[in-house]
Amino acid sequence: MSPIPVPPPGTKGRSSPLLPTLVALILALTCMVVLPAPSRAAACGTADAALGRPATASSTENATFPASAAVDGDAGTRWSSAFADPQWIQVDLGSVQSVCQVVLSWEAAYARAFRIEVSGNGSSWTSIYSTTTGTGGTQTLGVTGSGRYLRVYGTTRATVYGYSLWSLTVRTDGTGPTPTPTPPDAFWGDTSSIPAARNVVMLKILNRTNGRYPDSQVYWSYNGQVRSIAEQPYFDMPANTAGRMYFYVGSPNSQYYDFIEFTVGPAVFNGNTTRVDAFGLKLAMRLHARDGYDVAVGEDYATFAESREATFQRFVNEVPAEFKPLAQVQAPYRIPAPGNAAIFQPGGQYANYFTGYAAQNGVNATTAQVTGCAGPLSQSPKLCAALNRHVAGLSDAQQSDPSQYYKAAPANHYARFWHDHALGKRAYGFPYDDYADQSSFISHANPQYLLIAVGW
Repeated sequence: MSPIPVPPPGTKGRSSPLLPTLVALILALTCMVVLPAPSRAAACGTADAALGRPATASSTENATFPASAAVDGDAGTRWSSAFADPQWIQVDLGSVQSVCQVVLSWEAAYARAFRIEVSGNGSSWTSIYSTTTGTGGTQTLGVTGSGRYLRVYGTTRATVYGYSLWSLTVRTDGTGPTPTPTPPDAFWGDTSSIPAARNVVMLKILNRTNGRYPDSQVYWSYNGQVRSIAEQPYFDMPANTAGRMYFYVGSPNSQYYDFIEFTVGPAVFNGNTTRVDAFGLKLAMRLHARDGYDVAVGEDYATFAESREATFQRFVNEVPAEFKPLAQVQAPYRIPAPGNAAIFQPGGQYANYFTGYAAQNGVNATTAQVTGCAGPLSQSPKLCAALNRHVAGLSDAQQSDPSQYYKAAPANHYARFWHDHALGKRAYGFPYDDYADQSSFISHANPQYLLIAVGW
């Protein structure tokens, strides 16, 4: 823009032929500054508020296409629904956010008619965008609305298939509450005040129930000792042969409980979280050693952040039909492993789920024996792991490659679910899940402290 002409020095108070032009230009520029205000799309942030956040859906085509795949930042993964109307996918943004843009990257199976909705509680919804002429491809939608939850609600499919999204991107204008600090620092808290161990390693138990239970109602139990976190958040662990530490919420004998396993030597910690028997509580642990070794295992931060109800529903949404009842038979207390559920045991509805596949690979084993690595598989770590992961018969390299796991039926999708939602994708979903170093086992000499997070 050219500079505004100004009168020469010394013309103050004198009439000038430039004055009318100057006034007109000032007025014009004032309008130029004020008028563009409504087009403030530039204030919309560039960060993706949905990235890595907990996502759920009304259905999935199969376990390969979970809701989480639409918000995992991987352009090669996607969510796909059942072949029916209506269907939806929603994401928990973690706090109430002012949403200004939603970007949908559709696979070939897209929505002809759909709505974008927001909610503060995940149950009552407000529409902030609606169309009956969806185009598929990548749709960048300017929207205005606030909520903690955002949902894409499809009402009419454009194809005979379901709805399928490569990615769901949500951008905000930054006027919502300040997000919780990024894990892991905020999750694990201050470690500088942890007292030094007199024995082998100092344990600190953390309440990560998202306010559901106070410290006085989060308990640990070990070797006859039972304490709440309010009473005693630390425990100086001595050497032992093998043991378990149990955790309870609500009361010391609550049905909401879980445990970690460990063997502690004179100068070494060996231990793991486990889903071999069941899921009871969200657990994670972080081992720090004096040489700087620092590793965390257990449920991931997004799983801790979501409600218990959301985790149970996520399990139902992300596993095949045979495994869905596991989230119902002992709800809301536990999700049992297949070998501990009647439907997979002899005489149960899915008693033969693994038997044919096992026989094809030279093993006469029941489904419960496969998922529990029992009977003829009790001394066969490699084969049992291969059967659970559906890689039996593949090369050794492929059997040690996690990208090959759980791609076809039959497979232990209970175990797969906990890997999908674990720190580093490492979990103990069945007894020999440590084959190819896929379990949540951690071990190191000269440990300094062990943090144990107990969630809801």
